[in-house]
Amino acid sequence: MNSIFYNRVAASTAHRAIRDELSGMVLQDTMLLPCLMEIALNTEDKNHHKACWIAELVFEANLQLLEPYLSDFCKTLSSYKHEGAIRSISKICLFAVSSNQKQPGLLTPEQLQQITEACFDWLIDPDGKVAAKAYAMRALYIIGKKQEWIYPELSQILSQDFPQHTAAYKSAAKDILRKIARQQSS
Repeated sequence: MNSIFYNRVAASTAHRAIRDELSGMVLQDTMLLPCLMEIALNTEDKNHHKACWIAELVFEANLQLLEPYLSDFCKTLSSYKHEGAIRSISKICLFAVSSNQKQPGLLTPEQLQQITEACFDWLIDPDGKVAAKAYAMRALYIIGKKQEWIYPELSQILSQDFPQHTAAYKSAAKDILRKIARQQSS
């Protein structure tokens, strides 16, 4: 592992400028990506959430860089507990399923199942934050276009949880429920 880069990740904060700088370093020198992913995929590392923040920006810029790590990434999804990590990881899942929809084959059926399970877990977590839930519901909506059992489950969860959530959650849920209704009527 690159100890200089590890120390930069460990010393980083959630400030966008710092995350942009570190993600830019990885995009400029992809030899840093294995180190970043080693930290991000090790949920026992106290800095894994910081690596996830950076990985989110790296994969937003170039999702192809995730491909060699997809298997380990998907296997690790259920291990994340830190809210900062889950927010970024749920967004990476949304990137992956969106890309898979446009170019099928990026995700194996097993990886798609692992993402589906993680997204439902994040969505029903009573202590989960709204951002992660919003990314999860959007990812599930996309997956549901190919797997018909998802929409009834997703609709039920969103409708049930609607009253006890924030305005941001309600807005995202309303949007997804509207899209599901349109998708099912077409």
